[in-house]
Amino acid sequence: MIFSKTFGYALRGILYIALMQDEKRFVQIEEMAQKLGVPRHFLGKIMKRLVKEGMLLSVKGPYGGYTLSDATLQMPLLRLEDLTDGLGTFNNCVLRLRACNATNPCPLHFQMERIKGDLRRVMETTTIADLLHKDKKEFINSIATYEFDGSMLENEN
Repeated sequence: MIFSKTFGYALRGILYIALMQDEKRFVQIEEMAQKLGVPRHFLGKIMKRLVKEGMLLSVKGPYGGYTLSDATLQMPLLRLEDLTDGLGTFNNCVLRLRACNATNPCPLHFQMERIKGDLRRVMETTTIADLLHKDKKEFINSIATYEFDGSMLENEN
């Protein structure tokens, strides 16, 4: 696993909210957690942090919930990684050695430096919008931990 659960849940939550934007409503944490199959309280903490960082907007109350900030869809994935986990993935030794660098490399240093560089470029050039597609049922299945049958969407439209 390259990315943390925090990053994965943050990205999946943002993608779910983005997918629901056509309905012109706020998305509640309970709905996201249920449809994505993720822990509600953990997802809530992550979403709260993304509100603080300006990626999401939040409204309290029975019709409240989350929506995207204007610039969120154009944000590169690297920014989300930085907000959730920091950029240690790109700077730390894969073997967790303290003194790993080009002058004092671990056995995997040079191979992993190329891979980390490629990964960083993907994260810098891929935006959240690049990951979206229109088929709601198929898209939710791709970001949920279980197969989504679409019946919940049909009842909402």
